[in-house]
Amino acid sequence: MAPPSTAATVQDHVALAEIELCGELIIAASSAAEERLSPDRIDEVLKVVARGPAG
Repeated sequence: MAPPSTAATVQDHVALAEIELCGELIIAASSAAEERLSPDRIDEVLKVVARGPAG
């Protein structure tokens, strides 16, 4: 069997990162008291940092 190509390896890392982020959102949603997570809570879970106007 041939070794995986670089493109496939990169895609695997991206897919795994996306799966991990989805898991974090699921955990946060399941423990939330409200029906939906607010946009601010989603940003907090995903560790999104606000950028300034030059961003």
